[in-house]
Amino acid sequence: MDRYVIRGGTPLKGEVEISGAKNAAVAIIPATLMVEGVCRLENVPQISDVSLLLNILEQMGATVRTVNRNTVDIDCSKVEKPVAPLELMRKIRASYYLIGAALGRFGQAEVSMPGGCDIGARPIDQHIKGFKVMGAEVEVANGIIHAKVKDELVGGTVYLDMISVGATMNIMMAATLAKGKTTIENAAKEPHIVDLANFLNSMGADIRGAGTSVIRVYGTERLDGGAYSIIPDQIEAGTYMAAAAATGGEVLVKNVIPKHLDCITSKLQEMGVTVRDLGEAVLVKSDGPLSRANIKTMPYPGFPTDMQPQIGAALCLAQGTSIITESVWDSRYRYLDELKKMGAEVQIDGKTAVIEGVKSFTGAPVACSDLRAGAALVIAGLVAEGETTVEKIHYIERGYEDLIGKLRKLGADIEYLKAPIDPEQGDALRATS
Repeated sequence: MDRYVIRGGTPLKGEVEISGAKNAAVAIIPATLMVEGVCRLENVPQISDVSLLLNILEQMGATVRTVNRNTVDIDCSKVEKPVAPLELMRKIRASYYLIGAALGRFGQAEVSMPGGCDIGARPIDQHIKGFKVMGAEVEVANGIIHAKVKDELVGGTVYLDMISVGATMNIMMAATLAKGKTTIENAAKEPHIVDLANFLNSMGADIRGAGTSVIRVYGTERLDGGAYSIIPDQIEAGTYMAAAAATGGEVLVKNVIPKHLDCITSKLQEMGVTVRDLGEAVLVKSDGPLSRANIKTMPYPGFPTDMQPQIGAALCLAQGTSIITESVWDSRYRYLDELKKMGAEVQIDGKTAVIEGVKSFTGAPVACSDLRAGAALVIAGLVAEGETTVEKIHYIERGYEDLIGKLRKLGADIEYLKAPIDPEQGDALRATS
């Protein structure tokens, strides 16, 4: 099994460049299915989720051309069927964005239920509610979502019973090519929702209000190709900020939108960390013991659930008692059981975790349970005394571009240990990639 090996105890120092936003890219890439012509996407993160989505589009008949490391041209004009390869879609949560895109273009879609990280149930009832308002018939059978429109998609008013990022984006995509106006009420406000709306608008859509609780989509007959640059990744930036705080380091986090980081910045400052806004970068400095803090995950602009594990790892080292309340996902505390192996003192009761700060972690073998849990374990390993082995790293590679390279440039002692091809070869082969 591939793994990371980390020898901790070195404060992170230096500069790190943040990649394009995973959560924006995995929606924008499916949205290219609705565009007539070539879409040039820039600042695309090199992560496994992106590679998988591009592969799915290619198997549907799209032409995908890599321009350079972070730029790709996508032409979906020759795609003729709204059916994607099920075996690939089951591996990724964002596969459900193909429903909204395919409904908008073809009037029908066949997509598997979302896969990806196991952090709790992923109901799509709000997605289905929106599609039905626009006239689609939707059935879920044997893990496959079948959606079809008898005549054409027609706009309507959709009130989301709960704030859902996925439903907001999916309904927004379908409504883009629907007839008339669609209003999404109680919409999510995350930066990647605004980015998807900006992408669609740059291709000819008419979407207003993204980033607020009410989004209005005025349907258009077609979208044309063009170029678009994806926003920086809020969560990747926050991860390096948390790592700098936990290790007692000083890191300049570049290529960010500081406004998107406000909820993370304010919590780190509460923990005694210095964070300076430098326009397109933030400087994070931690030169003393961390202070306790309480966290409750909330929809944007509240504290993001995708940052809860990384800050949780740092809070395990803070002085005093910290309380985390997870209000979004049901199974997001598995990483804390792994951190207990490294010396963390934690009590979990339902959606609440009570953390008693310890002076340090001790290196141990641990395993990722999801993408952000993996990031938390890496942060713990960077701090720990001795050697930490992190397994099931395929979760981490779903969402972090060149994690090893970026951490090494900051002074971390971390390497990628590749599993042997032949079990008889003995120990794993060390790799530097």
